[in-house]
Amino acid sequence: MNILVAEGAIDAGFPARLRDALEADPMIGEVWIRSSGGDARAGNEAGRIIRSYPGMVTRIPSNWVCFSACNFVFMGGSIRHVDPGGVFMVHMFTHTQDRSIVRESVMDGTDATTELIGAIEQSSALLASEDNDFLIRMGISRLLLTEVMYQVQAVGTDADPSTRYCLSDEEVLQYNVMNVDR
Repeated sequence: MNILVAEGAIDAGFPARLRDALEADPMIGEVWIRSSGGDARAGNEAGRIIRSYPGMVTRIPSNWVCFSACNFVFMGGSIRHVDPGGVFMVHMFTHTQDRSIVRESVMDGTDATTELIGAIEQSSALLASEDNDFLIRMGISRLLLTEVMYQVQAVGTDADPSTRYCLSDEEVLQYNVMNVDR
């Protein structure tokens, strides 16, 4: 068995690169993941790609962190393992990370701001629905979204601990994020 190491930002091109890597080596049986996240929809798509390979193992090795969109890549594994010392860190998704877009909209006036808010609300509702569907399909408790992820604000500074939450060893089992015993 070979191991695919997936590290770095999750961007719109990541799912295609992941699929290419998995198709190029049929001996890959495990994907080790380390990422601070990125594009939420790309994370969901990459998770679905991993799930399309029956029996594929995803792992967060000791001292590695899987955060944000990385969570959904990891949860795509048929068998999911967080090593002791591995970190599954979560927060609620956001569409307002690019502050310049928000500032420009406000400067353009009420109509532009109202339009932007409407677009963000619609996109957020769709992504929340996609996330919920994803968790159901992957066999993960939907309570992970409502009790944990959606309780942690996504916008803040890197030094602000309220913008991230690390699941405990008990929580990764409670929510079925990790579905095997250590």
